[in-house]
Amino acid sequence: MLFNSYEFIIFYLPITLLVYYQLAKRISNSVAKNFLIFASLCFYSYWDINNLPILLTSILVNYLFGHLLSKNRSKFILTAGIAFNLLFLGYFKYTDFVLQNLNVLAGTSFELQSIVLPLGVSFFTFTQTAYLVDVYRGETKEYTKSDYLLFVTIFPHLIAGPILYHKDMIPQFSVAENYKLNYKNLTYGIVWFTIGLFKKVVIADKLAIWANQVFNNTMNLTMLDAWGGSLAYSLQLYFDFSGYSEMAIGLGLLFNYNLPLNFNLPYRATSIIDFWRRWHMTLSAFLKNYLYIPLGGNRCNSHMRNILITMFLGGLWHGAGWTFIFWGVLHGIFICINHLWRKTKIQLPRFVNWLLTFNAVNLAWIFFRANSFESAMNIVKAMFDVNRFVVPHSKGLGKYFKAFENGVEILFSFRELGIIVLCLVLATLVVKREKIESINSYAAAVGFSIIFLFTVLSMGQITEFLYFQF
Repeated sequence: MLFNSYEFIIFYLPITLLVYYQLAKRISNSVAKNFLIFASLCFYSYWDINNLPILLTSILVNYLFGHLLSKNRSKFILTAGIAFNLLFLGYFKYTDFVLQNLNVLAGTSFELQSIVLPLGVSFFTFTQTAYLVDVYRGETKEYTKSDYLLFVTIFPHLIAGPILYHKDMIPQFSVAENYKLNYKNLTYGIVWFTIGLFKKVVIADKLAIWANQVFNNTMNLTMLDAWGGSLAYSLQLYFDFSGYSEMAIGLGLLFNYNLPLNFNLPYRATSIIDFWRRWHMTLSAFLKNYLYIPLGGNRCNSHMRNILITMFLGGLWHGAGWTFIFWGVLHGIFICINHLWRKTKIQLPRFVNWLLTFNAVNLAWIFFRANSFESAMNIVKAMFDVNRFVVPHSKGLGKYFKAFENGVEILFSFRELGIIVLCLVLATLVVKREKIESINSYAAAVGFSIIFLFTVLSMGQITEFLYFQF
């Protein structure tokens, strides 16, 4: 089930909210909690019920490992738990990737298994891996089965994050006030959900049309079309994923739970280091706390090596493909260059720092999105080939059409390029969480109601979120 679907907005969410608060009011908080677990499992199973046993197996095994670690903080038990999670994730996500590469490198003829990736497997696996490490470190206690189940399965985060951490989330399940309808949280929850839905439906899905035009046909691109396609995807990914994350925050607030902020204006970043403090913040925290620091962090002579290993694994986590791995390593190299540049003490103008950072990020996204290295390089070459510069057409405003010059199809008009620039400005101007939650006026209520209605009516073909495939 998708957040941007009519069945979710009209049926699932209102019914779940109503039953949850009524059970808490008329029976007990414990019953309401168990109902939310059941509702979350139904939400997860709606897409494909065959995914449910996979999720429950992961939860059961990790809970048992957590129980053993709480009794005996043994490195062997921790290693076994992490190994299970890595093998679990590896089987579903990387089996065909490994077999395919073995066939190429070793000349073998292993048959690909065509394993369907379970929804959210990367997110709930990382969430539970972090939990096991924290139990081993003595940073947590043994939680009840229902608390642990709700922590992993709570539906706003289950499919595409944010990655949750037990110390931030599970204590909220014991707060009695969280089982009573809170009109302030209800209001801000609707506001957050509306902002995220608007980002996804009105902005990201429209940008996707333009990005797909370029990435699905990378031959004979004009210079401006290559730039337009790359920028359209960079912005599509941001508005799509940040939109999901903000809908998740809003849905959490409807149930009086605070989910973590996952984005903090990443396209305002003035360095790659700054970018990774702002982009997919829960993943960045995971990579730092559970990979980079255990490797030695910056406390050893292998600082740069640790960065490259961390980003290599971060790229691999995103997808079973060499383009994803290259994207991760490329960011690792950028971060290393960033650290080396800091040592020179040379200060560049802020705008120059921003321009260099954004273009580095945009360049890397091309490899993240492209179907192959060849396709990615076709776009990159076109972006920097002045011989392919063609003035975009300006007629036919408001319509999609094809224009040709010297036999080359021109994909973008001044209108589309202008909208892309406007979206980039919007991505750097969105207000922060505390400012959104300080809104308190009838005019704002009317405004958000209009935006919500407009967005819902704009939901034509229901599209998946990009991070569903990761």
